[in-house]
This record gives sequence, structure tokens and C-alpha cells, in this order.
Amino acid sequence: MADDELAELRRKRLEQIQRQQADSQMAAVQQEQAQQEMEAKKAAIMRTILTPEARERMNAIRMTRPEFVSQIEAQLIMLAQSGRLRGPITDEQLKAILTQAQPKKRDINITRR
Repeated sequence: MADDELAELRRKRLEQIQRQQADSQMAAVQQEQAQQEMEAKKAAIMRTILTPEARERMNAIRMTRPEFVSQIEAQLIMLAQSGRLRGPITDEQLKAILTQAQPKKRDINITRR
């Protein structure tokens, strides 16, 4: 009898673990789908905000500095949603925005004596 009860407890525990794994997998899939939807929405907004040349520049910069581009995109989307943009941003305007957003670099001079 003890063996039957032990086997039943093991079976129930195994089912519980399997349910938890299935739930976590479904949550991960849902999270990934939500992330993809957000990326698609962001891409659609960026297509309306930037001219093709400016988008090319953003994509080129994304190769080397993805965090920086994400930050700039978030700022541009926020400006567009608040209505402070008056049309698509050209490549020249984007250059100015990128220059302003970059942290100032300090020049280090070493002099030998």
C-alpha cells in the first residue's frame, strides 16, 4: 500500500512539474509575440517619422551601437506622439540630432617630461 501511495504522489508531482513547464513555455511564447508586435509598431512609426536616407543612417548605426539607436528611436517616437515633429526627419536633421545626443568626448593629452 505504501508503494502505491508513493507512486501516486510521484505521478502527481510529475504532472505538476509538466504543467508548470508548459505554462512557462506558453508565457515565453506570448512574451516573444508581444515583443515582435512592439518591434513591428516601432518600425512602422519610424517609417513615417524618417526619410529613407535617415532610416538607412539609423540602420547603419544600429550595426555598431544598437543601444544608442534604441534610445534615439524612443526619443523620436515620443516627439512624434506628442506632436512636436513637423514632418519626416531628413538625413541632415538626423545627423544634428545624433551629434547632440552623443556624449561629449574628453581629449586626453599626455605630456612627457
